[in-house]
Amino acid sequence: MPELSHRRRMLVLAICCMSLLIVSLDNTVLNVALPSMQQDLHASTSGLQWTIDAYTLVLASLLMLAGSTADRIGRKRVFMAGLVVFTVGSVLCSLAPNLEALVVFRMVQAVGGSMLNPVAMSIITNTFTDPRERARAIGAWGAVVGISMAAGPLVGGLLVESVGWRSIFWINLPVGLAALLLTLRFVPESRAPRARRPDPVGQVLVIALFGSLTYAIIEAPSTAFASLAPLVVLALAALTALLWYEPRRAEPLIDLRFFRSAPFSGATVIAISAFAALGGFLFLSTLYLQNVRGLTALEAGLWMLPMAVPTFVCAPLSGRLVGARGPRLPLVIAGLAMTVSAVLFAAFEAETSNVTLFIGYVLFGVGFGFVNAPITNTAVSGMPRAQAGVAAAVASTSRQLGQTLGVAVVGAVLASGVGASTYREAFVSAARPGWWVLVACGFAVLALGAVTSGQWARGTAERAAAALESADVRDAVATADRS
Repeated sequence: MPELSHRRRMLVLAICCMSLLIVSLDNTVLNVALPSMQQDLHASTSGLQWTIDAYTLVLASLLMLAGSTADRIGRKRVFMAGLVVFTVGSVLCSLAPNLEALVVFRMVQAVGGSMLNPVAMSIITNTFTDPRERARAIGAWGAVVGISMAAGPLVGGLLVESVGWRSIFWINLPVGLAALLLTLRFVPESRAPRARRPDPVGQVLVIALFGSLTYAIIEAPSTAFASLAPLVVLALAALTALLWYEPRRAEPLIDLRFFRSAPFSGATVIAISAFAALGGFLFLSTLYLQNVRGLTALEAGLWMLPMAVPTFVCAPLSGRLVGARGPRLPLVIAGLAMTVSAVLFAAFEAETSNVTLFIGYVLFGVGFGFVNAPITNTAVSGMPRAQAGVAAAVASTSRQLGQTLGVAVVGAVLASGVGASTYREAFVSAARPGWWVLVACGFAVLALGAVTSGQWARGTAERAAAALESADVRDAVATADRS
């Protein structure tokens, strides 16, 4: 890709951030609308989980395929296709006649979404080649998540109150169309120097693993274990097959050599933990504020601002810290803040007091604001630029998998605890085990952030990158000899 002027690079960053905005906004807006959707569509707790997890599950399953495909046939081309599919999926969601149709249309949305975030991150990585400038660009990218968290509950609350829950999907239309036209005009095409071949077997195994695991977790509270046992066996078989099959391919869907880098492996687990905490946090908070406290969608959105504003403020600060001092400090701050926030809810029932509820939301917002930039920067900065799309896709997959598991696990724990009681009667006690799950997630961010960001870890990243580049050179020579 040719070197771009500073102004053009900033424009490319803004366009890529627009795609992140509609994908992130979709999740935060949807959470506020859950109680209205539950009433209108007569949905159970597991039904609400599926409106979120059907999207994140498909997204997680296809992100690596989208990243490698974009590296192969062109990032701009795949990015534009994703914008079209996501926008069409949003229209279909707004027209869904029942819960089953909504879940299916959310999956259509996710197919488009899988072509957006990892591909946009790959475009950013190849546009901003200076490490410090790239870290700041990724910090700005992370700030968009804060914008979506700040605007999503308010916009969603206003739309749900005034028009109805279907209108939450309309906001994707103008942003998606504007991003599509701007991409066509201003984003240059780029691709990896050497195309990677598709890996259909690996893709099927990933879908089998994620799908069976998520279904088993969500349905566990209402289904006998004997009925779920085949799904557990399928998940284990798919995982075993992936670990056996992928290293034997010259160009696998998941290049397990990436995980020889301690920072990359750490970033993957940190992403799963942080976004599991986010998914569970939003799910519990939204249901509590509206179904237990009896707040309207708009009032619940206003209550989410103490979490959203710190995320927006801290994300660019985190990017600057990563560029100046590395990822350790932002990750430690993130893990500590998220852990303390979850402990307030798990041990002290923070939701029962306005003061502790406010403090818990602020702390979680600070933690989540600091965690995004070091995850992304660590995942892509140690890898060869030719593998940027795949590396970014693994990081994005980890995020979506984490959010999927967070909603699945916390929702299952909540459904099991509530049982036949009403939300108002049993919610606080039923949610406590879920909050302890989030405590564990926050502590994982803290511990792994400290361990995988030191000198030893950087050494493993350098050796992994060198091995990947050497293997790519050997493969390229072998391909040239055969031709």
